[in-house]
Amino acid sequence: MKQDANAEGTRPADTVRLAAAGLLVVAGIAGYYLLSGQAVWLRWVAVAAGLATGALVFALSPRGRDTWQFVLDSRIELRKVYWPNRQETGMTTLVVFVFVIVMAVFFWLLDLGLAWATRALTGQGG
Repeated sequence: MKQDANAEGTRPADTVRLAAAGLLVVAGIAGYYLLSGQAVWLRWVAVAAGLATGALVFALSPRGRDTWQFVLDSRIELRKVYWPNRQETGMTTLVVFVFVIVMAVFFWLLDLGLAWATRALTGQGG
């Protein structure tokens, strides 16, 4: 028998698993403060245990499995990316710097021209 799904396709049990994962993480962090009288290493063990169990519950949920599949698919797509060699990277960087300098000079000259026109029209300025 299949459980009802809401509009996003998430079953109520999946939402409970995600909430439990979040609560485990919060419990681990809260344990750090609740064990304030204990050794520091024990307090950090509580945090690590909360994070680990929360991550495990999340990984076993459908959303966690979807997230892991996304990571695997992203790695496959990353292998398809064309990475430029050193010469191509240097040439592209040079073109960008030249373009920035040309545009800076253009806008500087445009600013000078507009300042001159404003002074000429208003009669104010130096």
